[in-house]
Amino acid sequence: MTSDTTRTLADALASGPLVLDGGMSNQLESAGHDLSDGLWSARLLAERPEAITEAHLAYYEAGADVAITSSYQATFEGFARRGTGRERAAELLTLSVESAREAARQVKDSSRPLWVAASVGPYGAMLADGSEYRGRYGLTVAELEAFHRPRLEVLAAARPDVLALETIPDSDEAEALLRAVRGLGVPAWLSYTVAGDRTRAGQPLEEAFAPAADVDEIVAVGVNCCAPEDVEGAIGTAARVTGKPVVVYPNSGEVWDAGARAWTGRSRFTTAQVTGWQRAGARLIGGCCRVGPEAITAIAGTVRGGSAA
Repeated sequence: MTSDTTRTLADALASGPLVLDGGMSNQLESAGHDLSDGLWSARLLAERPEAITEAHLAYYEAGADVAITSSYQATFEGFARRGTGRERAAELLTLSVESAREAARQVKDSSRPLWVAASVGPYGAMLADGSEYRGRYGLTVAELEAFHRPRLEVLAAARPDVLALETIPDSDEAEALLRAVRGLGVPAWLSYTVAGDRTRAGQPLEEAFAPAADVDEIVAVGVNCCAPEDVEGAIGTAARVTGKPVVVYPNSGEVWDAGARAWTGRSRFTTAQVTGWQRAGARLIGGCCRVGPEAITAIAGTVRGGSAA
């Protein structure tokens, strides 16, 4: 964070709400960067890291208190397919956190506390075939834990303020991640991608959230990369089942076509919905895919009851 280093993100959430950023990929694409390969935005960590910093800065300047790093699709396995060895891949994972920190240092209003959340996407993100919206990869919980733990260790060593275990499609992968974060020394939030009142794999959210209640490392739970209309119901369930602060950052409501690698439909994200989420108890509110800086400014204005910072 840029100031008040004695105040943790967990402390801030307790008195929230705070504003989260928007989609990294759409911000990079709007700046003219081509993300049409399996590493998606993570490719720019190697090729144009300054572009990542600029994207984070745009969201901080728009009013975000928390920025999520570009490591969602950054995995040892994904980098290896492009010929990048483990040592260099670890450097790039670390750079994802450093890029967000650098953006925070560049914010004009340096008196405002800013935080960095290190993105940990699901196993399906590494596959780059849309399976993060289905889950059930045919792997055991132990195999998923073994996949996630090495990347988590590298990201934790980079000292983000929190690990964002995000876009998780089913409770098996959530169980693996809850095991993998133990002992890392960095807090985390757990965020499912959902359809209605169930995970993408079909489990009731009440059952899916329950294991997070007793994990000390988890400081917030919630939903992301889902339709805006699926958020409000999930807030009450998450808070009731876990007793923890709730994070929400849906996409615009458009639909991702994995085959065509394109978004279809129209945006259904409105600031009126944000008011409802805040009233329902959400403590960290932002956007995911196709939600840009302009929308984050509107969210900040709504959450803070006036103009964005």
